[in-house]
Amino acid sequence: MTPDEKIAQLYGLWVGASNEGAEVAPHQHDMDRPPSLDDLLPSGLGQLTRPFGTAPVDPALGALSLMRTQERIAAANRFGIPAMAHEECLAGFAAWGATTYPVPLSWGASFDPDLVRVMAAAIGRDMRAVGIHQGLAPVLDVVRDARWGRVEETIGEDPYLVGTIATAYIQGLESAGVVATLKHFAGYSASRAGRNLAPVSMGPRERADVVLPPFEMAVRESGVRSVMHAYTDTDGVPSAADEELLTGLLRDTWGFDGTVVADYFGIAFLKTLHGVAADWADAAGTALTAGVDIELPTVKTFGQPLRDAVAAGRIDEKLIDRALRRVLTQKAQLGLLDPGWSPVPPALAGADLTDPESLRGTVDLDSAAHRELSRRLAERSVILLSNDGTLPLGRPARIALVGPQAETPAAVLGCYSFPVHVGSQHPGTPPGIDLPTLRQALVAEFPGAEIVTVAGCGIDDPDTKGFTAAVRAARDADVVIAALGDRAGLFGRGTSGEGCDAESLTLPGVQQQLLDALLDSGTPVVLTLLAGRPYALGRAVTEAAAIVQSFFPGQEGTPALAGVLGGRIAPSGRLPVSVPAHPAVQPSTYLAAPLARASEVSNIDPAAAFAFGHGLTYTAFEWDDLEVTGAGAGEDGSAVTGTDGEVELSFTVRNTGARAGSEVVQVYLHDPVASVVQPVQRLVGYLRLPLEAGEVTRVRVTVPADVAAFTGRDGRRVVEPGTLELRLAASSADVRLTARAELTGPVRQVDHTRRLHARVTAAPGATG
Repeated sequence: MTPDEKIAQLYGLWVGASNEGAEVAPHQHDMDRPPSLDDLLPSGLGQLTRPFGTAPVDPALGALSLMRTQERIAAANRFGIPAMAHEECLAGFAAWGATTYPVPLSWGASFDPDLVRVMAAAIGRDMRAVGIHQGLAPVLDVVRDARWGRVEETIGEDPYLVGTIATAYIQGLESAGVVATLKHFAGYSASRAGRNLAPVSMGPRERADVVLPPFEMAVRESGVRSVMHAYTDTDGVPSAADEELLTGLLRDTWGFDGTVVADYFGIAFLKTLHGVAADWADAAGTALTAGVDIELPTVKTFGQPLRDAVAAGRIDEKLIDRALRRVLTQKAQLGLLDPGWSPVPPALAGADLTDPESLRGTVDLDSAAHRELSRRLAERSVILLSNDGTLPLGRPARIALVGPQAETPAAVLGCYSFPVHVGSQHPGTPPGIDLPTLRQALVAEFPGAEIVTVAGCGIDDPDTKGFTAAVRAARDADVVIAALGDRAGLFGRGTSGEGCDAESLTLPGVQQQLLDALLDSGTPVVLTLLAGRPYALGRAVTEAAAIVQSFFPGQEGTPALAGVLGGRIAPSGRLPVSVPAHPAVQPSTYLAAPLARASEVSNIDPAAAFAFGHGLTYTAFEWDDLEVTGAGAGEDGSAVTGTDGEVELSFTVRNTGARAGSEVVQVYLHDPVASVVQPVQRLVGYLRLPLEAGEVTRVRVTVPADVAAFTGRDGRRVVEPGTLELRLAASSADVRLTARAELTGPVRQVDHTRRLHARVTAAPGATG
């Protein structure tokens, strides 16, 4: 291949994207008008950017257009190589008419990796059916500050939860033949003050023990084939320029052999935002040296600047060859280099391709089976934070439904759902899917009730004129359902989403004032939140009759919420992020060292109102009969094992209530004495445990000493001898049983081959 042909495989083209208008993303204005596809064709093309996720298009016609484009690309270059096509798939395939699923924060709330894996496989099958090869998901960033706008895109504040749920998602997507993409590697969510794309100040130990473990787990266990670098710089080194991260750790240590793609415009940012490159060629060379293989979303630094630099000897052509080998290997894995490759996607097989209009409406991306999956995940992610017995509601005669989320169809959607991310830029275009409002769902759930609906206020405007009508409706009702929360958007056009960071964690606009007025009405208030992040809830924590939290639960979200309120569905979600007690105190994550907690030397208490892992049910569970075994037994009843051993526990969980429910068994590790400061506790295993009324099960937990490993003073990961506590808990603040384990022997160094999981399993027991 000529240098031009090699380089052509290393960039994408965003056909149909514009750098004009108020609605484009920041720095998209800086995007050069891309060359036409015809200009690029003789040399070939590496990637096609978002053929479905740039403008609304009927899925069948979009598949046909992509097919025709691929035919042109393959026919025009000497080797017949088509492009890889990528799309967003963070809450479902981001295409018009495709099912929208709950956002990743709801995946975390479900504590159900098996269901997430099934969902991802369904998303992947739809993408492959219309000709898409790569999905830009999942997000493995660990929440460090809930003010960050992209919290809704994350899975939670705990590395183990993030790693296990993300790994399941990747396994599902990859099982459908779609290349999953880990992002954002690494540290993006730890930006200062929760500001999007702000510098990251964490040290190497926090990076190694909090930020990197989810990525490491995914690389080891998921079969992932692509990684996207983060926008941010950590201690002055941008991720796109970090050879130690992208090559030394990711490839040389962890053994990753896929492609590293640029976050959109990220290579150019080395010059424009980070100031570590003098010109576009310097930016390209820096990224290639670090280990970035593909420039997205469209050609800029990897175009003429890179070609000129290679010709002039400024950039070694071996860097081009290294990246090219990875790109072509991936295309070969996808069958794109096979002699019999066909551009016809499965969705169009056997169709009459000569009559495009006959294809309209023939590809269904929102099947009943997909909606059922979305419904199941939405139901399992609804979290009952508090309840004084008001829920389930039974049969109220008169319900006051008050709040800006009451009659808003998009209240269930995150910022990367198609109707928000793309559809919002095309006014008048229908969403392509059914989005029942909360009012509609409640009418269906409570057919005998009179439901009076008052908005009261907007999501983030300061107008309080609607308070009077809202309070009047509340006083005349048997119960108030306060429907509050966020509006997903991009770059300041929402209260949650990319570039929609929060100054504080007070509910947006005047929603807290509305909530307080409803609490003063004298009628029981059930606070129902449709949001993208946790908020401090003020008086409602102690005064609301109940609080139900949902994180943008997708198109089936409002029926799921209504079902929980009415009792048809037993709530079973658990908090993937802590709910703060105070709006201006961050971070409030449970994953904190002793000095990050309340103390006598500070007047600020960062304790959460509702802790990570918390969630109530409509039944009750009893935990007892703990047994601890290991290599030996200490005098105090603790298990004794070596720093290379494991501890085994078992205990009984019994549903003592009158109805079925799900407990989420959580295993936390507490290391009271270590050579470096440790979090007070951290999650090392969990199990979602559905039990019928009266059902009993024996839960068995195997904890390898490896999960006690941490990064020591010299930067190496070690397991130290000493005493550990294993806390068996219903949340990080609700420990039910505690076991002690004594690790004996020498300090043991471990690496990326160490065991990552405490194994938690259940064996059915007797009922009665």
